[in-house]
Amino acid sequence: MIPKILIVDDDRTLIQFLKDYLSGEGFEVISADRGQKALRLFFDERPDIVVLDVMMPGMDGWEVCARIRELADTPVILLTAKTSEADKLRGFRLGVDDYVTKPFSLAELAARVEAVLGRVQAKAGTEKFIQVGDLQIDLRKREVRIGEGVIDLTPTEFRLLALLAEHAGEAITQDDLITKVWGDNRVKSGSALRRYIWLLRNKIESKPEEPSRLLTVRGYGYRLEK
Repeated sequence: MIPKILIVDDDRTLIQFLKDYLSGEGFEVISADRGQKALRLFFDERPDIVVLDVMMPGMDGWEVCARIRELADTPVILLTAKTSEADKLRGFRLGVDDYVTKPFSLAELAARVEAVLGRVQAKAGTEKFIQVGDLQIDLRKREVRIGEGVIDLTPTEFRLLALLAEHAGEAITQDDLITKVWGDNRVKSGSALRRYIWLLRNKIESKPEEPSRLLTVRGYGYRLEK
């Protein structure tokens, strides 16, 4: 299957250069010159990887990246003129997979795209199932079952549940959950986390108001029972 790349940059000339080059390297390329348009394309087209410029009018690359991370774990390469360590750390904390500084060669970008996709495929090949009691999580299919029934989860709910399941029986702090699920530059309070815990309980608990699987550790965080 041909890998699909979403390129997001307000420089239309650069987009055209990238489309021409990457298409010649065997990729299917779609593009957007604004953040909102990029998110619509991302939702409709489900690309395999996103190459994303940081500095754009309106919704910038940081915000687009954060929104993408709420939807999926699709790899993201940030494309930017920013070179400071703080900016790079901000990107990696948002879950960015690589960081390419302008100016760059087209061959370098293509190589980085291939490297990131290779790492993602290798990781997918090693990750399989997590089972916690009768709760089964298929990390390749991104599917959750309780017994024979499939549980319909959003991408964010799936990431949160998978993280808790990987550490089943252990209490995880609220701050750690926020950072690992959303990135610490995106969510600063626990309100979003509490909402998603509530949503998960409504899907995996027989009595959500009296949870027996997903427990609150008062003053600390949450624990998924084994």
